[in-house]
Amino acid sequence: MKEKSLLRGHLLMLAASVMWGLMAPLGKDAMSHGISGLEMITFRVSGAALCFWIASFVLKLKGEPAHEERLTKKDYCGLLGAALFAIIFNQCNYIIGLSITSPLNASIMTTVMPIFTMVMAFIFLREPITWMKFGGVILGACGAATLILASANGAIGGGVLKGDLMCVAAQCSYSIYLTAFKGVIQKFSAVTCMKWMMTFATIIVLPFSAPQFLATDWSAIATGVWLDTLFVVFCGTFCAFLFSVTAQKVLRPTIVAMYNYMQPVVSCTASVLLGIGVLSWSHPVAIALIFTGVYLVNRSRAKGSN
Repeated sequence: MKEKSLLRGHLLMLAASVMWGLMAPLGKDAMSHGISGLEMITFRVSGAALCFWIASFVLKLKGEPAHEERLTKKDYCGLLGAALFAIIFNQCNYIIGLSITSPLNASIMTTVMPIFTMVMAFIFLREPITWMKFGGVILGACGAATLILASANGAIGGGVLKGDLMCVAAQCSYSIYLTAFKGVIQKFSAVTCMKWMMTFATIIVLPFSAPQFLATDWSAIATGVWLDTLFVVFCGTFCAFLFSVTAQKVLRPTIVAMYNYMQPVVSCTASVLLGIGVLSWSHPVAIALIFTGVYLVNRSRAKGSN
């Protein structure tokens, strides 16, 4: 039974990583054709909050337990803190950073998250840093770097230092969320957790984005841009966060973070399938390195942990 639960967790994280990987190029396209970074963040958090409230209402109609009734003031504070690190600090830094740097540089910056998470798991959860775990994280980073650098033909360009640093800050913030708030996330259902986290995030973001929202000529936005934004909100936010939070209940933080390395694989593969990229030796090599790294981190488990 435990093996099935772990397999389900891995499959959910894989699905979430695919959605996040596709979100980077689609989100960049939308932000290059009329939607600002702050507006994209607002669409993400408010749209996802609405989706999670609807999902919660549907679950209640089906007779699911009302998890919200067991929330205490301490739980609300914990979910507020999780919202700050997983959504506000993470998404504000990443989306705005992506809007001013290149998707390539943003993808490179995401490779530092498993390293941050490994350190944070040691600090907050006392999860030991073994040689196997360390080697798995580095192996995965090498796989991601191989693919990213090959896709740029050996040249990293088009980025802005400020945007790159914001993307790094986003990864550090999410690492803190994965480790420091693991307890409150495991306590409640994924829908309950994300409903309140996205609601808190919306309340925080709206005062800053409202003036810009009111000043934007939305009629001038092309249909393709709206479709990109819809994917970012529903797939890249609602579904991806739902899957990742569910997986987070059974997988250790370092393993969850390792799936971050799948995002550049997905981005490059999508480019090949869409005819805007070319399949090269880097693809199978990178995938082999990344999955080997995930396997090593998964094997290097602390006694009594998942």
